[in-house]
Amino acid sequence: MAVAELTAPTCAKQGLGSSQLSYLSARTSSFRRLSFRPPRRTHSSRISCSVNQTAQAPVAVETEVPKSNKPECFGVFCLTYDLKAEEETKSWKKLINVAVSGAAGMISNHLLFKLASGQVFGHDQPIALKLLGSERSFQALEGVAMELEDSLFPLLREVQIGIDPYEVFQDVEWALLIGAKPRGPGMERAGLLDINGQIFAEQGKALNAVASRNVKVIVVGNPCNTNALICLKNAPDIPAKNFHGLTRLDENRAKCQLALKAGVFYDKVSNMTIWGNHSTTQVPDFLNARINGLPVKEVITDHKWLEEEFTEKVQKRGGVLIKKWGRSSAASTAVSIADAIKSLVTPTPEGDWFSSGVYTDGNPYGIAEGIVFSMPCRSKGDGDYELVKDVIFDDYLLKRLTKTEAELLAERRCVAHLIGGGVAYCDLPEDTMLPGEM
Repeated sequence: MAVAELTAPTCAKQGLGSSQLSYLSARTSSFRRLSFRPPRRTHSSRISCSVNQTAQAPVAVETEVPKSNKPECFGVFCLTYDLKAEEETKSWKKLINVAVSGAAGMISNHLLFKLASGQVFGHDQPIALKLLGSERSFQALEGVAMELEDSLFPLLREVQIGIDPYEVFQDVEWALLIGAKPRGPGMERAGLLDINGQIFAEQGKALNAVASRNVKVIVVGNPCNTNALICLKNAPDIPAKNFHGLTRLDENRAKCQLALKAGVFYDKVSNMTIWGNHSTTQVPDFLNARINGLPVKEVITDHKWLEEEFTEKVQKRGGVLIKKWGRSSAASTAVSIADAIKSLVTPTPEGDWFSSGVYTDGNPYGIAEGIVFSMPCRSKGDGDYELVKDVIFDDYLLKRLTKTEAELLAERRCVAHLIGGGVAYCDLPEDTMLPGEM
């Protein structure tokens, strides 16, 4: 990935009470213009964010500064604060740092406001958002930060923007990797794997260098399973178990289709697993799923529909949406990212589970090791998970698991040069990219 180094203004933090967090909007506007002049390697603006008892406005001074390890703070988020200064915030948890790549895109536009409002991590969890964009999207990134600023979310205590993952990922505890190159006309699937693979190799290295050692990583950019594999292989100091490829949207779509067929609301559907790759080889598992606590095959007796129409509906849902709306899913993808996070930070209900693309080493199902494969997981709500062991298989399910496994092994061979596996060799059996990724 082509990355540019961002030498950011630094904000000298000083303790202050909540009554001191005001200053003239006109001067704030001037401060923002100075802060977001396109950065150069040798020159930058140092912004001293000082707010004292006289409500002194920030003063911008052009100066020579050494390379900073911080991305740019934005506007009001450059001000210092004390979470222990007010009764309401004394009971809040410790601030968490969450990085989002592709932060100027449509998916992020829906997701960021869920994160900032407390819908995802909880209403007592203050959050610092670190937004990664590119040189091309930097102005749009400023606009996103402005909207977050104007939304006045109490839990949102910091917003930083930048274009260098080594700076944006500093000390992050969650990394939501959404940004990826879309597949263009005439682009071979192998080409997309290589181009996006380079992006995620670089981001994996950055996470390994500067992120929290226990960072949780959710890879959304497609093809997400193999991108997650590339990312984790380039971050050897971070547990491989901490990396996820997003298959929650597929799970949500599968629950919706089963609920429609059974004539129940979707909250009656549980134990839904998406196995394998986030592609048209994915396997929505109706054998282990339940409706109102009963096996799906007992509730939906049309087994031909389950084996043929149901699976195809889930696999092709994204393509149907594009034909109807003219664009790929963004809002529902953002919801599924939020759901995936909540499944890791909230204890899984007794007897239920959720789907996530995770590293296969040590799995109890006999699936090939060394790939990222969507499997059923449970969590205690601590950000970690365990694989579910009490699942059953039949010949229909096993046959389809073999197919999606073979595809992921082929993808791994195709990106061998990015994961320390030697010379890459692409022998992808067929084009199974989901329609939304075309």
